[in-house]
Amino acid sequence: MRKLYLDNIRWATVLVVIVYHVFYLFNACGVFGGVGSFAPVQYQDAFLYFVYPWFMVLLFLIAGMCARYSLEKYSAKDFIKMRTRTLLVPSTIGLFVFYWLVGFLNIKAGGGFEQMKSLPKIALYFISVASGIGPLWFAQMLWLFSIILPVIKKLDKNDLFYNFCKKSNYAVIILLVLILWGTSQILNAPVITVYRFGIYFASYLIGYFVLSHDEVQDKIQKMHIPFLVLAVATGCVYVWFYFGQNYTDNSVLKSLFTNAYCWAMCLAILGCAKTWFDKQGKFAQYMTKANFGFYALHIFCETGIAYLLKTYSALPPVAIYIFTLFSGLFGTALLYEVLKRIPFVRYTVLGIKIKKDRE
Repeated sequence: MRKLYLDNIRWATVLVVIVYHVFYLFNACGVFGGVGSFAPVQYQDAFLYFVYPWFMVLLFLIAGMCARYSLEKYSAKDFIKMRTRTLLVPSTIGLFVFYWLVGFLNIKAGGGFEQMKSLPKIALYFISVASGIGPLWFAQMLWLFSIILPVIKKLDKNDLFYNFCKKSNYAVIILLVLILWGTSQILNAPVITVYRFGIYFASYLIGYFVLSHDEVQDKIQKMHIPFLVLAVATGCVYVWFYFGQNYTDNSVLKSLFTNAYCWAMCLAILGCAKTWFDKQGKFAQYMTKANFGFYALHIFCETGIAYLLKTYSALPPVAIYIFTLFSGLFGTALLYEVLKRIPFVRYTVLGIKIKKDRE
């Protein structure tokens, strides 16, 4: 039976990512990228600090849980085939078809176009392709984890470790933060800091082995209010403590405090969503189907309007924030609806087959 609250967490987290990138594009935190800040200190940047430690970990946790359910329905071969189409194709071939435009916008917004405009157009195109990965790093990493997972499942072919994890009590659930903290120290890409292979693979496996059990989910649900209070309180302290620092710096991301806050928020969201959001209306059904499209396409819409308004308009900052958010939500929806109707593009850019997939 499909767990609707997991679908709801996934698309709701994508909406958080969309809002996050609105503030990120104008951040004054010293985080690389964007189109420039409006002031040396911007208190609205607190939102960036509040959500950054946990939203991608949460998506990998959910991905691991859903991978377990998929492997109970499909063979390893079919599982890898589906993940290749939905994850690898858009994050590789899609770069050459559409997402190079994101890279071009990044170069333009970052002021690099003036230095590169003398290059041959084909060279600029390939540079744009390399710069156009944007949020698709998540798809690339998730595909890598997906092809490793059937090997791990084969090693535990009798589900001995999986069934052992079913017995996880509250102490074990809470102490999983130590695994996140430990893995946050390793396998981090030196330049492109979003590629944090250690903690994200650990999150994926925790989702697969531990959180996919109904018994564990029920335990988390019973404590959803305490987890929520703890998460919000910890988040407020976290923002106060680190505000003004580069929140993507390794010294911040590797701290026990950061990982404790991350885990508290993930548990709170899982418990609260299972309690309050295990149902779907028409909007939620639409977002469940469209969530990858929104995730992959929004940065193009937001970066374009942010650059134009910041560079060429005299609008006040609040208006620029609003228009950028509007573009991220409604502009992305329009772009998604157009692209998904073009057969070759829908496959290479969005990973959607022409024929309807099996449910």
